[in-house]
Amino acid sequence: MVGALIVTLLVIFAFVAFRALNRTDLEVKPEKIDYLAQVHYAQEAGARPVYPARLPAGWYATTVTFSPGDRSGLELSMLTADGQYAGFVESPASPPQVLTTYVDPHPQAGGPVTVDGSVVSRWEAWTDTGGDSALVAQRGHGSSQGSLLVFGTVPRAQLMQLAASLTTTRVSG
Repeated sequence: MVGALIVTLLVIFAFVAFRALNRTDLEVKPEKIDYLAQVHYAQEAGARPVYPARLPAGWYATTVTFSPGDRSGLELSMLTADGQYAGFVESPASPPQVLTTYVDPHPQAGGPVTVDGSVVSRWEAWTDTGGDSALVAQRGHGSSQGSLLVFGTVPRAQLMQLAASLTTTRVSG
């Protein structure tokens, strides 16, 4: 019985070793998604999310999350053609809360930035300890107040381009 167990273990070990030696490293790339279709579904359900009307050339969306409710939110993850990360968040939370949640526990302020063409023109620039950039803006008044955040490893100019494309216009279905 011990001999059979040893033979079984040797066969398993040989199979694992064979697979390890003959396997090529797989390059797994995130799937491209149609985030505008998800925004359209949210709008059909009565929500009015803020979203990028278009992505900069070469960018693609990898995940989108919509949080329905009275104070809905949207999270969008994107990659550039060269694999850099960018994110967008619409949240009912305050700007300091979204910065510490998505950027860094202790982000460094970089001053005000004006973004023409966006749903909000005044943004605050921030960086994290690793040098990544973020732009955050407060949106709305009173109980409908929330935050918009664009952030990532891309240069600030590209984040400003993303922020400039933000809209609430209905997506044509």
